[in-house]
Amino acid sequence: MELDAILGVYDRYAHQYDRVFGPVLQPGRKTVIERMQSSPGDRILEVGVGTGLSLPLYPAGARVTGIDIAPQMLARAQARCARHNLTHVEALHCMDAEAMDFPDDSFDKVVAMYVASVVPNPVQLVSEMRRVCRDGGELYIVNHFRHPSRIIGGFERLAAPLTKLMGFHPDMCLETFSRDSGLQRAKRIPVNFFGYWTLLQQRNDKSAAANRRAAQA
Repeated sequence: MELDAILGVYDRYAHQYDRVFGPVLQPGRKTVIERMQSSPGDRILEVGVGTGLSLPLYPAGARVTGIDIAPQMLARAQARCARHNLTHVEALHCMDAEAMDFPDDSFDKVVAMYVASVVPNPVQLVSEMRRVCRDGGELYIVNHFRHPSRIIGGFERLAAPLTKLMGFHPDMCLETFSRDSGLQRAKRIPVNFFGYWTLLQQRNDKSAAANRRAAQA
């Protein structure tokens, strides 16, 4: 997925995203925010905040920042914050998740919900999430990965050529993504209907990540 294709897809989706993807994916949003167990004052970054469906779910004491590459989606998130007086949302920025403007160690927890199979380079996404999250913080990724069933997985592979039209990679391999992004030790929690999506949760160990990069060099 190239950025132009992503922006085109979400330009089409923006007006109907909440109705189509809201109820189906909301259980996963609730699960990840519950597992954060955020303390008052925690700095949280949500990457790919979209229309802000998750923003009302965060505890009032959190300090939430959201970013998204699609201005049309972000405008709806801003309207949601104003409509519900979400004072715990400190900022919403139009920003590329693979090249964030934030300094290192800016956040205690960083989450990407339904984003990894959308961005052009998911490994770079995770690298940036690690960078802006403090050492010892928490990383959370919720995404759909290729189904282990040969039949369902086969249909997902057949749908792969339609990636640009659908706006995401339907056949993304969990094992490959985990290996390449250094998330092999992440907790894996099935979420949403029939556990069709997966929540990955891992402590941000920057020394281990640096050693892995050195070994790969």
